[in-house]
Amino acid sequence: MNTIFDPLAQCYSSQRFPIYAREGMINCSSPQAAAAGLEALHWGGNAIDAAVAAASALPVVEPSANGIGSDAFALVWSAKDQKLYGLNASGPAPQLATIQRVLEDGKDDKGKMPTFGWTAVTVPGAPKAWAELSRRFGRMPLSEAMAPAIRYAREGYPCAPNLSLMWKRAYKKYKETCTGPEFEEWYRTFVPEGRPYEAGEIICLPNHADTLEAIAFTEADAFYKGDLARQIDAGSKKYGGYLRYEDLAAYEARWVEPISVNYRGYDVCEIPPNGQGIVALMALNILKEFSFSQKESPETYHRQLEAIKMAFADAFQYVTDPDHMEMDYHRLLLPEYGAQRAAEMGDTAKVYTHAIPPKSGTVYFCCADGEGNMVSYIQSNYMGFGSGIVVEGTGISLQNRGHDFSLDEKDANALAPGKRSYHTIIPGFLMKDGKPVGPFGVMGGYMQPQGHVQVMMNYIDFHLDPQQALDAPRWQWMRDNTVTVESRFAPEMARALQRMGHDLRCDLNTPSFGRGQMIVRLDNGVLVGGTESRTDSNIACF
Repeated sequence: MNTIFDPLAQCYSSQRFPIYAREGMINCSSPQAAAAGLEALHWGGNAIDAAVAAASALPVVEPSANGIGSDAFALVWSAKDQKLYGLNASGPAPQLATIQRVLEDGKDDKGKMPTFGWTAVTVPGAPKAWAELSRRFGRMPLSEAMAPAIRYAREGYPCAPNLSLMWKRAYKKYKETCTGPEFEEWYRTFVPEGRPYEAGEIICLPNHADTLEAIAFTEADAFYKGDLARQIDAGSKKYGGYLRYEDLAAYEARWVEPISVNYRGYDVCEIPPNGQGIVALMALNILKEFSFSQKESPETYHRQLEAIKMAFADAFQYVTDPDHMEMDYHRLLLPEYGAQRAAEMGDTAKVYTHAIPPKSGTVYFCCADGEGNMVSYIQSNYMGFGSGIVVEGTGISLQNRGHDFSLDEKDANALAPGKRSYHTIIPGFLMKDGKPVGPFGVMGGYMQPQGHVQVMMNYIDFHLDPQQALDAPRWQWMRDNTVTVESRFAPEMARALQRMGHDLRCDLNTPSFGRGQMIVRLDNGVLVGGTESRTDSNIACF
């Protein structure tokens, strides 16, 4: 590219103010996806139509973090019903996928589920999520809501700086690990010139366009019961995968009742397990036992870190598909249990779990309209481009969510046919006195509940506006007492936390700390939005 600047060379810290709007707002990690949502609103759609437009565009304009073969979750505030709805569009393991079969077939990776290839693929839920949201709450046909996504795929769009960076990282990893014939379609689809895209280059994904068109005009039936399902089945059989047509045809997304914890008068809402939103709620349930007057205080950060470690300790022990959980997950959110855990917290760092969270790739966005409808939505291939599998001639990149299953039958999250894995992607929603405040979310694997806790405390405890709540320097618990912090994290705070037993390390990779969005509705109906400064995020509004 003939440019004299590097768009990733951020020489100066910039100020970003919250955005105010009246009739509609879409906050996305991709400017094109935000524009797609705004287009739906201009055509007479509501916030749910805007969400479908943005969600279906994201596999095209940010394929480094999600795909047509992703899973999805959503929280929807219906202005008509004055109620918050939850949608779980995560897919289960195929019926042929058993621990014994994976081990006997030699499909495991040293006794664990592999990261790449067909074995890690579970039933994709995202296309069903688009159809379900449109059917239940949308105002326009699915084909109209998805029109911008199809146009982007067919006519092309310019590559954004962070998208180019993520593409290059994925390409480097895949060249090292994804070398078999089953991965050839990924290279044909995403690196047709034999190299990743540079910022400003035009990306066209014609196979995506054809597939999205088929999904749009059949309300996703083509993906689950039609030709696309048969193509997925054929690819899986060809390369020894376990996913079959019957798994796709039987799949249905689930409408679920959101779970919540009251934190200082606000109800913080999440999707129930198999999602990990309960981790954020468990941590807040502990933290509400303490008073916080200062954000930039070693005691504040220490208590946040200890609470999140306690919450993850319980989640790794119990959380999986609720149909397979050994206990009622509501018990983990009882006020007395939060108080019990808070009483265990001391003045020095402790180790509560030895689990090592992996990295991931996810897209989160939120939107609202002038009528009062609001959507918190998240979609993911799990790790970047996912399994490395792209179904031939379709552009369908399949997730590798099955990697999180355990091959130890004693574990709560052990692999089983038809079982949904512990899921990292979580949308959030904030309410007060039964009324909606607004949607929020922070994408990024096991960073997500940690990001939710930090953003919510920034807003509720420390009264930061949505943009500042997102911009504040973040920390991330990794394992044992190891914590990474952003380079902007105050050095004196880091030293104080080290004296308290936390093993702090600076991470210059800002995307690893999550990428968030947030909208707050004021009493007069005005929308106030913040968007992530760590990536290519944008707010489209009017």
